[in-house]
Amino acid sequence: MSSPSFWRGKRCWLVGASSGIGAACARELARAGARLAISARSQDTLEALRTEFSQGAQDPAPNAHLAVAMDVRSDESVAVAWERIREAWGGIDLLLYLAGNYVPARSWELDVGRARDILDINYLGALRTVSCVLPSFLEAGAGHIALTSSVAGLRGLPKSLYYGPSKAALTHFAEILRLDLEPRGLRVQVIHPGFVATPLTAQNDFAMPHLLQPEAAAQLLLRGLEGRSFEIHFPKAFTRRFHWLRCLPYSWYFPLIRRATGL
Repeated sequence: MSSPSFWRGKRCWLVGASSGIGAACARELARAGARLAISARSQDTLEALRTEFSQGAQDPAPNAHLAVAMDVRSDESVAVAWERIREAWGGIDLLLYLAGNYVPARSWELDVGRARDILDINYLGALRTVSCVLPSFLEAGAGHIALTSSVAGLRGLPKSLYYGPSKAALTHFAEILRLDLEPRGLRVQVIHPGFVATPLTAQNDFAMPHLLQPEAAAQLLLRGLEGRSFEIHFPKAFTRRFHWLRCLPYSWYFPLIRRATGL
């Protein structure tokens, strides 16, 4: 469970909060007493989630929770959403970026348009959102940025033609943010989940070892945000293997992956 003493009163902007891990994180944070701004494309879905939080509170304060629809693919949409949150709250303490898209594909199915769409959500959407909150964080000398990448971004994998490179870029971005911003008082973390049961992973036609439900993944993610480590990865019985694979030379890595996946 998340620690109420850590989260109570914290202003948290969750981007990609309408389903999956994002919605599970939002519910867990609301129970822990955080103030939530939840964003995704569907205003109706966000309003239903916000109503759920408010009904669970004994005495909900005005603007305790905000439902702010936006499209992370649009500079203007992200900027307008940020202005709404800043007008209501004056700022935030945590940006948690959870938005993502995934389409399994092999190299002979390469489609530049589809690659561009996934990159726009998984990577450029994070850049757009961070670019909005960063000036206020730097001015305050405080703030917390957490970006949800994937173990698929640690090394190349079959069927991850679009998703893997977009998540690799996001991990690289988080590493640079950490180097630049930690000396200026900001916290930066990257999240590398394994397989989580969502509509996106339901597309997979292969066995997904150590598959987590969104609620379990959310608890592990938020527990990591309460700590000081740069990287949050789970479930460790699965994700530790990827850290080991990351160290292998290509002459070992490629044959091992082909044998393990049969692809």
